[in-house]
Amino acid sequence: MDIATIVGLILGVGLIGGSMFLAAFSYDLSMSNFWNLESMMIVLGGTLSATAIAFRLHEVKRVFGLIGFVFKKPAFQLGDVVDDIVSLGEAYRKDRQSLEQQASNLRNRFLKDGVVFITQGVSLEMLKEMMNTREEYRERREASEAGLMKTLGTYSPAFGMVGTLIGLIMMLLGMGKGAEGGDMATKLGMSMSIALITTFYGAVLANLLFLPFAEKITSRNKENTVCGELIIEGLCLIHQKKHPIVIRDMLNSYIPPAERKYPEE
Repeated sequence: MDIATIVGLILGVGLIGGSMFLAAFSYDLSMSNFWNLESMMIVLGGTLSATAIAFRLHEVKRVFGLIGFVFKKPAFQLGDVVDDIVSLGEAYRKDRQSLEQQASNLRNRFLKDGVVFITQGVSLEMLKEMMNTREEYRERREASEAGLMKTLGTYSPAFGMVGTLIGLIMMLLGMGKGAEGGDMATKLGMSMSIALITTFYGAVLANLLFLPFAEKITSRNKENTVCGELIIEGLCLIHQKKHPIVIRDMLNSYIPPAERKYPEE
């Protein structure tokens, strides 16, 4: 699990929820006053409907999968990937069979496929072309996923405002229906609070969930891009049968100094 995402979400929900509780306690109100089913239906229903119009159905279906994705840790650490590539380079300098045996234990599918291309005798130029093409389309897919989340974050405050406008319209229409004096003031206050709750829902969903999730997906995309570039460079070095020390030194350039791994470690 990604600790930063979990901690951030818990802090956000805790601080907002705590503020709501203190506000309700100060005015001797119930926390249930912050819940309104109609408002939530307007925000969530409108946001999902607008997103379905903007994207294709199979992309919209991935929303829940993307929410789960942001809670997962990255599948691979760059230092471990470098170790795997160095081991593969050592094996290939012996013979092709050793490389095939070493590749059978790989968990990184992108790296494993690249090694298969090498063992099949693919030229260096063709290897680069095939791997770069796969990497390019992976980046496009993940950019589209981040765009989906950003769209949700854009629409939810807008539909929060739509709900507020609906509430204001109903409040004004009800002003002339027989309420007088204090009763009128009470009804106006309650109606206004319900109208504003919809804006509250939209703002919280956008700024605590959808937009941060979009940024997390974008950040992961950048990390995966670095990892993909490292793997492609490593495969080219393996193909050229470079010395393992040279391979490690060149690939460590992709990794922050504090995260680099060396043979003695």
